[in-house]
Amino acid sequence: MNIRYCAYGSNMCSARLRRRVPNFAVVGRAVLADHELRFRKRSRDGSSKCDVVPAVGRVVHGVVFDVPWREKSSLDAAEGLGQGYREICCSVTTAEGLAIEAFMYVAEPNAVDESLVPYSWYKRIVVAGACEHGVATSYIAWLEEAPCHDDPDVKRASCQLGGAGLRA
Repeated sequence: MNIRYCAYGSNMCSARLRRRVPNFAVVGRAVLADHELRFRKRSRDGSSKCDVVPAVGRVVHGVVFDVPWREKSSLDAAEGLGQGYREICCSVTTAEGLAIEAFMYVAEPNAVDESLVPYSWYKRIVVAGACEHGVATSYIAWLEEAPCHDDPDVKRASCQLGGAGLRA
């Protein structure tokens, strides 16, 4: 049995997601209406990760995947379910205009810090996933303009990029 998962951050990158749930299948691009993406979820590494927040008239672009139920616990652990992220069910619209239900992870209120920015390697993975799946070029350009800074741990940056199939 599979469940639908909508990724809007680094898990849009198939190579990164495959390390977490090896048997997923791509359903396709989707948008979450009346929300916007923010890099505001406080990470254990001192940077920020993606989150979505309500915002009338805005959209978050993402990718919907079918994830085997038996692998969901691995994804939950990788995403920090209950330790900064919580799971919600949402209705997203596919590129073909179909509304589908999927789950996604959003930041818990106590894990939000609007003053943080992502590491450049994290933002690169988010952008790579958006490009891989053909997300709107204007959205990709917006992602590329988001502020970020280099990770002081060069080894971690290289490892994270390599795990996403990207070169440091």
